[in-house]
Amino acid sequence: MSFPENTATIEIWSDIACPWCYIGKRRFAEALAEFEHRDRVSVTWRSYQLAPDTPAGLRRPEIDALVEMKGMPVEQVRQMFAHVANVAAQDGLEIDFTTVIAANTFDAHRLLHLAGERRNELLEALFRAHFVEGEVVDDRDTLVRIAASAGLDSDEVRVGLDGDAGADAVRADLLEARMLGVTGVPFFVANRAVAVSGAQPKDVFLALLQRAIDDAAETGTVTDVADGDSCAV
Repeated sequence: MSFPENTATIEIWSDIACPWCYIGKRRFAEALAEFEHRDRVSVTWRSYQLAPDTPAGLRRPEIDALVEMKGMPVEQVRQMFAHVANVAAQDGLEIDFTTVIAANTFDAHRLLHLAGERRNELLEALFRAHFVEGEVVDDRDTLVRIAASAGLDSDEVRVGLDGDAGADAVRADLLEARMLGVTGVPFFVANRAVAVSGAQPKDVFLALLQRAIDDAAETGTVTDVADGDSCAV
């Protein structure tokens, strides 16, 4: 896809295992759909891992993993899940934390880098698989099936996942996140100059998009202009 001159670049660091990333994706998409200069906006999704040490294939309920990782009481985690699910419902998203399986998301991020122009559709499918359908998103057979449902060639996906395809791109995204000081996601960066953290309201994203267009020719040091609900390491 080609973009007009003076295109604004929006980079979004996100993790499939982060419910606020799912919510933030929906809110940003609604803002972009309303934005009058959306044809001048290039969106790039970047990889982030909240829990890179999660063992792949463990198939452990998310509530158990979070209780151990955060050291929080079970009831407090349940209340937190209920709050997030309620917020998601207000944005038209279903999240069923009783089905969510903790997963290592590295292969899923590799897959997103292999998806090309179908990356947005695949990301949506991965979020739904993880937060609604109780799929194990660090199982490669499951990833192949999800990719096929998003229009990717299952044989090509399997070959890529069985090898090391996309791994360097994921590591590059993770390194850039560290260099930018990202400690929570979703994290939205406009022209490498202005950043918004968290699942912000649509109006905040509209303001970010407008500023990105106004400053399309400028880049510089990333500066946070707003913080919102996010998943943090």
